[in-house]
This record gives sequence, structure tokens and C-alpha cells, in this order.
Amino acid sequence: MDLRKLKTLIELVENSGIAELELTEGEEHVRISRASSVAAPMQHIYAAAPQHAPAPAAAPVAAAPAEPAQPEGHVVKSPMVGTFYRAPSPGAKSFVDVGSSVNAGDTLCIIEAMKLLNEIETDKGGVIKAVLVENGQPVEFGQPLFIVG
Repeated sequence: MDLRKLKTLIELVENSGIAELELTEGEEHVRISRASSVAAPMQHIYAAAPQHAPAPAAAPVAAAPAEPAQPEGHVVKSPMVGTFYRAPSPGAKSFVDVGSSVNAGDTLCIIEAMKLLNEIETDKGGVIKAVLVENGQPVEFGQPLFIVG
């Protein structure tokens, strides 16, 4: 697809009210979606101690609950910063689920970065033991995405 045409399509999405545009021409496929810029409001909670109450006796410190143990296996990490998608399009079946068998080179997910969709492939075959990221969540470079055993 021509770079000028791609820029025009991006501008069309940015200047219109549409959230996503998907276009297929022959064997070329482009999906452009707008990132949501709505941030959740921050809440501040302040607790004031009573002025005239005696200080409570020191209570034993309870151990913080441990994170659930992750399964052993090969960790597939994100090669880039972007938005994680488990399926090729909204409403479509996920590329893989926990328990799915995969071979080296199989597509596990898509990471959208700078309006481009990048298919992330596994470099090792096995069975998907865990999916560590929720669909539509932002991911960082080097963040664990899957565990393949």
C-alpha cells in the first residue's frame, strides 16, 4: 500500500468520529484504530487520626498475600511497547488460549504500535500454560506475555 494513501487514511481516522478503520486491498490488509485518551480520574483518600486518642499498641504485621505462582516454562516477552490484542479483530477467536498447542513460528497475539499491527510469534513450541496480559491492555518492552511449556 502506498505510504501517501496510508497517511491519508490515518488522517481520516484522526479527523473523524470513527474509532477504527479496516481496509483490505488484494493481499494487503490495514487496520487503523484510535487510542482512547480518556484517563480514569485519580482519587485521593486521606484518613486523619483522632487528636486525643491514645496510640494503639503495635499490632503484629501480617504477611502480604503472595502472588500466585506462575507456571514453569519458556516466557514469551513483548518485543515492543504497544497495545496487546489476543485476536486478529474484535469479536474474532483468540489466536491461542491456555492449553493450546503451538509450534515455533505460530502467531500468539498482535501488538499495536504506532497504528501498525505487529504479529508476535512464539520462538518455541509447546503448550500455552498462561496468558499474562488482558486483551486491550498496554504492554511494555520486555514484559512477559505468555508462558509456553
